[in-house]
Amino acid sequence: MAEELFLESFDLDCSGNNRSHRTAEASCERLIVRRGQPFQITLNFAPRGYEEGVDRLSLNAITGPCPSEESGTSNNFPVSDALQDGAWSAAINSTDGGTVILSITSPPNARIGYYNLSLETSTEYQGSSFQLGSFTLLFNPWCPEDSVYLEKKDERKEYVLCQHGIIFQGTKNSTDHVPWNFGQFEDGILEIALQILDTSPKFLNDSNRDCSRRNDPVYISRVISAMVNCNDDKGVLYGRWDNKYDDGVSPMFWMGSVAILRRWKKFGCQAVKYGQCWVFAAVACTVLRCLGIPARVITNYNSAHDTNSNLLIEQYLDEHGKRQSKQKDLIWNYHCWVEVWMARPDLGEDYNGWQVVDPTPQEKSEGTYCCGPAPVNAVKEGDLNVKYDVPFVFAEVNADVMYYVQQNDGSVKKTHSISLVGQNISTKAIGKDEREDITHNYKYPEGSQDERRVFEKANKQFVEAEEEEEKPLDVTIKIKVSEGMNIGSDFDVFAVITNNTEDEKKCRLMFCARTTSYNGEVGPECGMKDLLNLTLPPQEEKRVPLHIQYEKYGPTITENNMIKLVAMLYDYSSKDIILAMRDIHIKNPSIKIKILGEPKQKRKLVAEISLKNPLAEPLTGCCFTVEGAGLTAEQLVQTLDCPIEPGQEAKVRVDLMPQLPGKLSLVVDFESDLLKAVKGYRNIIIAPLPK
Repeated sequence: MAEELFLESFDLDCSGNNRSHRTAEASCERLIVRRGQPFQITLNFAPRGYEEGVDRLSLNAITGPCPSEESGTSNNFPVSDALQDGAWSAAINSTDGGTVILSITSPPNARIGYYNLSLETSTEYQGSSFQLGSFTLLFNPWCPEDSVYLEKKDERKEYVLCQHGIIFQGTKNSTDHVPWNFGQFEDGILEIALQILDTSPKFLNDSNRDCSRRNDPVYISRVISAMVNCNDDKGVLYGRWDNKYDDGVSPMFWMGSVAILRRWKKFGCQAVKYGQCWVFAAVACTVLRCLGIPARVITNYNSAHDTNSNLLIEQYLDEHGKRQSKQKDLIWNYHCWVEVWMARPDLGEDYNGWQVVDPTPQEKSEGTYCCGPAPVNAVKEGDLNVKYDVPFVFAEVNADVMYYVQQNDGSVKKTHSISLVGQNISTKAIGKDEREDITHNYKYPEGSQDERRVFEKANKQFVEAEEEEEKPLDVTIKIKVSEGMNIGSDFDVFAVITNNTEDEKKCRLMFCARTTSYNGEVGPECGMKDLLNLTLPPQEEKRVPLHIQYEKYGPTITENNMIKLVAMLYDYSSKDIILAMRDIHIKNPSIKIKILGEPKQKRKLVAEISLKNPLAEPLTGCCFTVEGAGLTAEQLVQTLDCPIEPGQEAKVRVDLMPQLPGKLSLVVDFESDLLKAVKGYRNIIIAPLPK
């Protein structure tokens, strides 16, 4: 009788396996592998070695609190001669005395998450079981059979592996960007990503069903969309848009996901205060990339929020062009969401590819504040009955806008205006810090036959609004701006009015500037001109300037640095009201970052960071916050005790210790009493350790 086979030791080869599975940046201390791809482990038996034909080996890989074969969360499979495609399997690579090297693979549709791995040995008369520890299984964009497979290498590098990026803000006429530290491989982030799944109501209500569905990126991305906001659950972020952030952190302060996710975990899954759309989107992007789903942050300029599903945004203004607070429909200067890449076997091949996932809590979807995944191609084609939430996204990029003026006598008059939503839809370009315009992915060119075809299809599914044919206008108006719209500066903007008739026109012009937030909410007036008797000669253009002073906009401008311009023209002869609106973005000073020392892995670097005070008054309470995946273990904070006088530089030095080779990004935030949420960054190429 053969004596019992005893496992003396084992080696999961975390470092080697993680490198081949592209997870080594997350850890080399524990096993993190991707589904559908083999990994190797070493088994050391004593006092005797494994004997083929005598000993039988099998493995168990289980996940979730209630593993079962039916739900795909308990998997028992024998060690055989060769790995099998599409199934949990194991095969012997080599034997050497008491040492056996096994290859193990999971199917490309396996459930992701924590797994416990155990070994069963048996001979003809006896058997034993040994625990082999645990591993984490992720989605695999490198595996052609995985539903998140992404074919191009540079896209996988950008949308799965890259830990830093930029997010577009500003306005459609003046796009700006802020740096963001996604940090999906930073210490503890993978554990937090899986904890988010285990904290969701779907897991708490039925953990067995939830874990059984974790093979599906459609399901996972929908759970993440709901869990990044806290409206229905113990989600990550608390949204706030009223500029009252004293009991938390202003959304504009954040410059990375890592600090937010760590804070959520540290305080027992209490929502972190506060987030707005780009913060929600960026945190979701981090979690999705961490789990292996390709993801990128998208910015949609002039984004519509259609609350009554009629593809029409109705805006009511008073006689001075100020929006009335009673309405629910909104147009945001910009709105951010996430796109995730996946196949949609539930819908068909036409809807594979990029999907919109929006974690900002706006409207409920199937009873929960989440949105998506909505196939981008379904949005473009107007296929509104496709899952999930295509009508809402379609309206964000396609809705018509109608402005009405409520006059002093209580009557309401429709205005004539040109306002297009869904403009300059943007994301970071692959491999470079530039803007890629992806508007063509969401909609056909304005005025094209395809655009009309899609609208006709969509309107049959919406509550149709009455259409009125626009007549040519006697007078038109647009707003132009000047150079040098920098914080602390005065500048001029212009209402440009054209009389298209052969007759002289008498008009009233109200030209107003108000500070505004990115979601369209306006604040106090910071410039106003009311011309009761403006004369327009026939077939001529007239420019009317409006001087905007820092002393007026400075005290009330929000951290978004935006001003809304409204020019309203009343034509006395035709009784027409012609409206022009434009949002302008006031630029912050730049942050300069100088690297001192040779950028090498595991060698200390010093970053010298400075900002010049552009204002005519001192800055007090100055503070630099610095972070960067692979450069800092946590956020570094440097405060300055002395005021920074006008024209002087605020300057600090911080120590860095690069942990990873390659291109890393140092992200900086500057705060003071008068200048807030100033962002800067610098990419640094780190040389690897010598081999």
